Amino acid sequence: MKRSLLGLALALVVGAWASAGVAAAAPRTDIVIGMQLEPPHLDPTAGAAAAIDEVTYANVFEGLTRYGPDGAIHPDLAESWEIAPDGLSWVFHLRPGVTFHDGTPFTAEDVAFSIDRAMAEGSQNAQKRLFQGIASVNVIDDQTVEIALDEPKASLLANLAWGDAVMVSPATAESNKTLPVGTGPFKLANWVQGDRIELERNPDYWGTAAKLDKVTFKFISDPTAAFAAMMAGDVDAFPVFPAPENLPQFEADPRFTVLVGSTEGETILAMNNARPPLDDPRVRAAIAHAIDRQAIIDGAMFGYGTPIGSHFPPTNPAYEDLTGLSAYDPERSKQLLSEAGAAEGLQVTLALPPPAYARRGGEIVAAQLRAVGIDVGIANVEWAQWLEQVFTNKDFDLTIVAHTEPDDIDIYARDDYYFGYRDPVMRALWSGYQRDTAEADRVELLRAMQERIAARHVNGFLFQLPKTGVADQRIKGLWVDMPTPANDMTAVEWME
Repeated sequence: MKRSLLGLALALVVGAWASAGVAAAAPRTDIVIGMQLEPPHLDPTAGAAAAIDEVTYANVFEGLTRYGPDGAIHPDLAESWEIAPDGLSWVFHLRPGVTFHDGTPFTAEDVAFSIDRAMAEGSQNAQKRLFQGIASVNVIDDQTVEIALDEPKASLLANLAWGDAVMVSPATAESNKTLPVGTGPFKLANWVQGDRIELERNPDYWGTAAKLDKVTFKFISDPTAAFAAMMAGDVDAFPVFPAPENLPQFEADPRFTVLVGSTEGETILAMNNARPPLDDPRVRAAIAHAIDRQAIIDGAMFGYGTPIGSHFPPTNPAYEDLTGLSAYDPERSKQLLSEAGAAEGLQVTLALPPPAYARRGGEIVAAQLRAVGIDVGIANVEWAQWLEQVFTNKDFDLTIVAHTEPDDIDIYARDDYYFGYRDPVMRALWSGYQRDTAEADRVELLRAMQERIAARHVNGFLFQLPKTGVADQRIKGLWVDMPTPANDMTAVEWME
């Protein structure tokens, strides 16, 4: 009897220890996410920097529709919609019970305000072209809104899924740059500029609650410091790791998972088509033929990346491999320069923003251009300077940048875009694409657009930017691919 009582006591103690152990091993509810660039502010409707969306998209702000991790368009604040037979009217049905972080109800009036604000003449929206063709936004009732169009717009659902098209409240829109108020599963808790942004779970979220209570975005610009932070455990995941040369070390370490996927980032050597001598298509062709894409991928990206010959992602069903139109051919490059009267004394400046793909790739590109007789000066610029000087003021010769926006070949149909390409045929092709609803016709139009800009060597098309991420192997739910700039934390959790 004594032995039985002793055994029972021991069993109870062991059981208590086991229960305590289970409690101690409960999954974490906080996470630290590394980012190389800090956003200049936190209003995705008022800035072009991808880092804004990388913090706020799907986390803080939401749109009528949204991109999923597979690139598909999903309902978001609009749960359903109908299209008129003539394609000129879309009626959206909003989710009930949605509130902004300050408790204000989200209604059709906020949809009208958000879109009207983005379209306004004085709007700071970096992608106003998303709203072109919208004639009016009409409130039917609190949960129903109509978007009326001047002409059919097949890309409307995709356009509304961009970070630039998220819904904002009239009461807080003007302060969203520093105090963002959205409808998302997280809200801003703290921003220590130059160091980190902290989000906390929104307890009143309309949808499935986030599994994390706290998300910290830690800004580490130096690749060496990023590697050290991951190895030390100071950062739990770096969705876009800035030093691909370190990936083999992470792959060999069982603590980590390496996530290699694709992005929408067409990395290009952009040329100022409006500035001599780059207004001469022979000079642009000479530059394109002087570029060895694989050497850039190997030297700047350590083998990660897919060569492209036009401004289009290889993952798209309409993709066409046009790399042969600008194949590496230094002798052809020299011949074209001679034909253009630029065999002697051609001088250009290459502006390089901070990312490693630009700085490292730029050194290689400059060497390749010098090899065919082009005198290249390099100017390293910070993002704010690049946005003002290159993107806004169009004061540049050459630059390297990854265009991470989805479905953005239409920038070649815009006369006012920063690389200064003006082409009425391209505008007509894009207009036809927007009006045509037959999928086969739309694919052919996309291929025609790819072929046109590739044959005219509008820019030097380099490679599709890969998404090279590193994470603690216990983390689940991070995006592998990046169909739009985002660090979507809505489904992220720790698995112990």
